[in-house]
Formats: sequence, structure tokens, C-alpha cells
Amino acid sequence: MTSIYMDHNATTSVRAEVMRAMWRYYETEWGNASSIHWAGRAPAAAIDDARDAVAGLIGARPRDLFFTSGGTEADNTALHGILWAHRDKGRHIITSGIEHKAILDMVKYLEKAHDCEVTLLGVDSFGRHDLDELRDAIREDTILVSVMLANNEIGNLNPVAEMAEIAHERGVLFHTDAVNALGKHRIDVKSLGVDLMSISSHKIYGPKGVGALWVKRKTPFQPMILGGGQERGRRCGTYNTAGIVGFGEAARRIAEDMENGLIERMAELRDLLELRIRSQVPDVETNGDAEGRLPNTLNLSFDGVDGEALVLNLDLRGIAISTGSACTSGSLDPSHVLVALGKDAKWLDAAIRFSIGRATTEDEVETVAKAVAEEVRRLRMVAESA
Repeated sequence: MTSIYMDHNATTSVRAEVMRAMWRYYETEWGNASSIHWAGRAPAAAIDDARDAVAGLIGARPRDLFFTSGGTEADNTALHGILWAHRDKGRHIITSGIEHKAILDMVKYLEKAHDCEVTLLGVDSFGRHDLDELRDAIREDTILVSVMLANNEIGNLNPVAEMAEIAHERGVLFHTDAVNALGKHRIDVKSLGVDLMSISSHKIYGPKGVGALWVKRKTPFQPMILGGGQERGRRCGTYNTAGIVGFGEAARRIAEDMENGLIERMAELRDLLELRIRSQVPDVETNGDAEGRLPNTLNLSFDGVDGEALVLNLDLRGIAISTGSACTSGSLDPSHVLVALGKDAKWLDAAIRFSIGRATTEDEVETVAKAVAEEVRRLRMVAESA
């Protein structure tokens, strides 16, 4: 049975070049990067090189970026760090109802534990934000707006630059979770005008367990993890040298891929996949903004089909897709993203996310489209006879 992976928004495989770059820091250069003797010098230099590469991928100054254990920690740290540095001004945070749970669960915690007030911005039926709603939501005590650059379920690219400008006009800082945009969309922190950005390694063919938070120079910020002084005191703890090196190598490689047309190739394959599915399957609805989404992401709902059953049936054929975010796959509730779009009940449980990667081929797209059509027909027949 051939295995086809189309769940790259959940995670990606680690590239061979990345594993080779990492192995040295397990086998021979295993010293603590904070040590001042010979065993720490090579790891420290390698971390500096990785920081340069990761910062370069988002157009940032290397010294303003510090490493974390992943995107969730970066998101949590961004909210925590701004709250505690600005709590004398206020405790009002604005975010979106379609954010990753790393943001939504954190703001719920801040509401309960630290008396914060949170405003959740809505979206229209295509998942698009209304800039006037943001303008109206900002108050005198607003300290932060956090809106993701690209949604991990429907792929929507949000108007972050415009939203950051609106926030700054009122003296409010802006954070964006760019975890799922990284490597699929050209990012420049200066052009976006944001103050903080979260990113993660395992979405760009690097190792799991390492991410980064960029904080614009001179932004007041309170660290969340203390003890040891690493990362200029912004994120303490012994360095995950091998993981950071892997992140750096993955950043270099994905930058080359994008220069060589990766974004355009993924968009062509995504569009071909949608075309092939629609040509074989009636009653299909696209979720999200087809005109402004990531080049690799396609979210479809199939009328009369249980999405989880379709995922399981395709899995038996060696095809890996998902019903949404991997971080909420254990939940019995419908996708909070699709609920926010106001989807009818018949579409909520029928949604499937396909996310293409750098190694996806046209043959794989054709195979997946055919398999989806066959399984949808089978599931509809079963439902009709029940």
C-alpha cells in the first residue's frame, strides 16, 4: 500500500539535510552552549548561526529573536510577556475567534487568573476580518491585539499589516502567530509592522520541540521562564542545541525552496486537487477564502458525509489527511473555526483539510482525488441506506 501524506499543516517530516546538521550536536559537539570552556564554544557558535538563519526567514534582526520549545510556548509567552509588562496601562486583549488554541486557551486563563478582559473578533462566512470591528474594539485599556497571519485549518491569510497599523494608531501592540504561514508565505516583520511574531520549526521540515518568538526592539516585555539568563534573560533554560541547529538548517533550506518556486508549485497542486475532486464529487463546499489563502491548504465539506469517517477510510488506503487542527483532534466538538464562519450543521462535521507539502507530486494529487471521490460515494450510499 502506497502512503501519501497530505497533512503538512499538522507537521512535516524532518529533512535529511536537517538531520545531518543536527547529529553533530548529539555525537561530538554535545557541550552546554552556556559553558565558557571548549565544549561550549562550538554549540554557542552554532546557535548564533541558526539564529541568523531563522531571523533571516522573517526579515528580522537576529538579536530580537529568542528560541522556545515551539509555537505554543511562543504564543503563550507573547501574551504573558506583554500583559505583565503593561498591566499598569490595562488588561484588555483583543484576539480573533479563529485563532489557534495556544492563543484562545491562554486568553481564557488570563481572564480567570489575572482579571483580563478579552474581546474576540468575529469573521464573515469566508473567515475574513472586518477592520472596522477591530477599530471599534480598541479601548483606552487595550494592551495587545493578537491575530494569526494564516489560519491553520482553512488557510486564510489575514490582513495583519492593516490590523497592526490600526492598533498602532491607538498606541496598542500587535502580535501575530505565523506558525502555519512560515515557509508557505513570504514574511517580513518590517512590512507587516507587527511587534511580536511566533514561529515553529516542525512546520518547515525541522525538528519538533523548537520554535521562536520575535519581539521588536525596545518593546517592553516580561519573560515567562526565568533562571539561568539564557537568551539575554528572555527565555531561560539549557539550550536545545541540536533542535535549534535543526531549525536553522530548515530555515535555510525552505528559503531556498521558496526562491525556487515552492509557493507557486504548491498552489498549482492545491488548485488541481480541488478541480479533480469537484469534477468527480457533487455537493462540495470550500471553507474559507479561496482568493486569499495559503498555497498549500484546501478545506472542503462534503454534504452527507461524516468527516472523521472519511479520514479513517482514506487512512486505510494509506492517505493521511485531517478534519482540522492536530492540536484539537481529540475533541468531540466541531471545529471552532468553522463554527465562527457560521457554517450550517450539515457542513460542520463534513469538513476535511488537505495540506500539501514540498514533496507532494501531481500523481499523488490524482490518486487522492480519485480515492476521495470513491470514499465519498461509498459513505453517501451507506448513509442513504441507513
